[in-house]
Amino acid sequence: MYMNITEFAQYSLDNPVKTDLVQCAGSNIVVVCLEDGQIIPPHPEPYAVVFVVLQGEGVITSGAIDHPVGPYHLIPVGKDENRGIRCTKRMMLLGIREDV
Repeated sequence: MYMNITEFAQYSLDNPVKTDLVQCAGSNIVVVCLEDGQIIPPHPEPYAVVFVVLQGEGVITSGAIDHPVGPYHLIPVGKDENRGIRCTKRMMLLGIREDV
């Protein structure tokens, strides 16, 4: 399978936008797009996830740590740990998570 991730990028001035890309045994891959100033507040989820920043800048929360991020940064978050995103420059990122 081949796909150009940028073709799935969708932005909204109202809210972050999450688009499912691939579901396969063991994982689910989504693209998440945020405009400047948008936030996904830190919250726990019952699965691990890895965020890969493709474009933009912001802060990703992993557990109790806030990580300033930019393009090509990778942030893992464990199962049941807090995860959140604060966008400071229009962001596009992948979320690769355990399939639950």
